[in-house]
Amino acid sequence: MRDYFRNIYVTVKSILIGMRITLKYCFAKTVTVQYPDVAPVLQKRYRGFHYFEIEKCIACDLCAKACPVDCIYIEKSGPRKIDKESGVAKGGAMTRYAIDYAKCMFCALCVDPCPTECIHMGNVHDLSGYTRESTIVEFTDLAEEGLQTPQPLWMQKPNLPAWAAERKQRWIDFAESKDVLSEDPLRRREEMRKALAEQKVEKKKAPSKA
Repeated sequence: MRDYFRNIYVTVKSILIGMRITLKYCFAKTVTVQYPDVAPVLQKRYRGFHYFEIEKCIACDLCAKACPVDCIYIEKSGPRKIDKESGVAKGGAMTRYAIDYAKCMFCALCVDPCPTECIHMGNVHDLSGYTRESTIVEFTDLAEEGLQTPQPLWMQKPNLPAWAAERKQRWIDFAESKDVLSEDPLRRREEMRKALAEQKVEKKKAPSKA
């Protein structure tokens, strides 16, 4: 009999421990965020639409291979490799880098395998469109425009709320990129466009023996 009541106690206790956070929010005051006038609340590790640093991409396909739903498409004209002096990739042209967000799970499995850390999860939370085709983001086309991440329709409109205008400007200024080009956005745009064309990789001459 004692074991019977003990099992009931342990069961109830376990449920209450598991539901502690849920019960806390059940009795908390409801707060409605006045979006879009007020910025949506995003956590530090929020996984939004990607931002892609094409100038560092070596088109190794590791991100595409890691993707569980095969939504990343990569095409190149030849092999690419990182130039250690400049910190950017050179070689063949990046002819296509696209992600189909109709299939993407935002799992971030594409981020960790990247050897050059050129693909990241961003903070763009919405990419509404009128067609299925609009869910396929061509990052090579964005690079030609000097952009790392897609701009939603609402972000392209005039008279944006202050938070949206600030976020848009941060993406234009490449504020999320932390590398050797961080202090030179003009050069970064130039390198992004160079990645779309073939660049010769100069072979370094071996030092002559004395």
